[in-house]
Amino acid sequence: MIEGVSGLLAIHHRWEKPVWSPSRRRLEWGNGAIAQVFTAEDPEGLRGPQFGAAWSDELAKWPNLQETWDMLQLGLRLGEQPRQVVTTTPRPLPLIKRLLDDPRVAVSRAATCANRFNLAPSFLDSVQQAYGGTRLGRQELEGEIVEESADALWSRALIEECREHEAPPLARIVVAIDPPASSSKRADSCGLVAAGIDRDGIGHVLADATLAGAKPHEWAQAAVALYRRLEADALLVEVNQGGEMATSVIREVDPGVPVTPVRASRGKFLRAEPVAALYAQGRVRHACAFPALEDEMCDFSPTGLSSGRSPDRLDALVWALTHLMLGPKGRPRVRGL
Repeated sequence: MIEGVSGLLAIHHRWEKPVWSPSRRRLEWGNGAIAQVFTAEDPEGLRGPQFGAAWSDELAKWPNLQETWDMLQLGLRLGEQPRQVVTTTPRPLPLIKRLLDDPRVAVSRAATCANRFNLAPSFLDSVQQAYGGTRLGRQELEGEIVEESADALWSRALIEECREHEAPPLARIVVAIDPPASSSKRADSCGLVAAGIDRDGIGHVLADATLAGAKPHEWAQAAVALYRRLEADALLVEVNQGGEMATSVIREVDPGVPVTPVRASRGKFLRAEPVAALYAQGRVRHACAFPALEDEMCDFSPTGLSSGRSPDRLDALVWALTHLMLGPKGRPRVRGL
C-alpha cells in the first residue's frame, strides 16, 4: 500500500510525495494531511484514534475480521462525511456480502486482465490456462464471490480434485437433456450436459451446453449438434414433463439420432445422491471447468437451490452419469463395457 510498485510513495510526484516514517507507521503530506497504518492482527490498536477516511486493503483476508472492522467504524468520526474505501479479492464472508448488499456502498469490479498492461503476457496466459473457470480462478482472476451451501451434496474442494485437462478415449458417450416444461421466456432452462465413460469405469463430464429461454427447436438443434460433435452414442431425454414433445422435436431436427427416454420415479435430491457418491469415490472427472454447472452442484441441498429455481444443469448431469455408471436403483454398474 505504501512502498510497493503501485504504492502511495510511487504514485506521487516528487514535489508532493509524503514523508514515510516506518517506525511510527505514519505518512505526512506537505498540506498537513496525516495517515496512520494499522494491522488487523491488533484490533485494539484502533481504539482511541479517530479519522476522516480509511483505506482497508484485502479485507477478506483480515484476521479478527469483524472485531477489527467494528473498531475501525467507531473511529471514523471526523469531518462532515467520513468515508472509506475497501480493496479486496472477494470471498463469501458475511461482512463482504453485507457490504455488497448495502445501498450506501458503491461497488466496482475489475478482473486481473484489466491490469494486463502492467503484467507479463506469459503470466496471464499461464494463470488463465491453469485456473480459468475454476473456483480459485473465478475468485482471484475474475473477482467473483464463489459460494457453496453447507449442506450441499458437492463441495468446491471435491470438484477441484476431479479436474482434468483432457478426457481419455471413451467407450461410450451420451448427451442428456432436461427439457423445460414450457417454451415461455420465464420457463426453466433446458439442461444439456454430455458425459462419457472410459474402459476403467471412470465417468468424464465433457460439456455443459445448457440453454436459457430457448424455443424447443433451438435447444433440440443444440442437443443434436453436441451429439454429432462428440460422436455420442445416444441422446437421453427426461419424459416426465413434456418429454414426448421433446422426443418429437428432436426427431424433426434429425430422425437418425437415437433417443433414449428416461423417467424420474424419485425426487431430484434422491436421484442426485448416488451420483454425488461417485464423485466422493473419485470415479468422476471434469474435462474442463464448468462454472455454471458447478455453482448448481455446490448449492444443491435437500431443499433445492437457494435461488428456488430448478437445477436444470444438475438434472442433466445426473441423468447422464446415472445412465452411464449406475443401475436403475442407483447401484453401480458392473464394469466391463
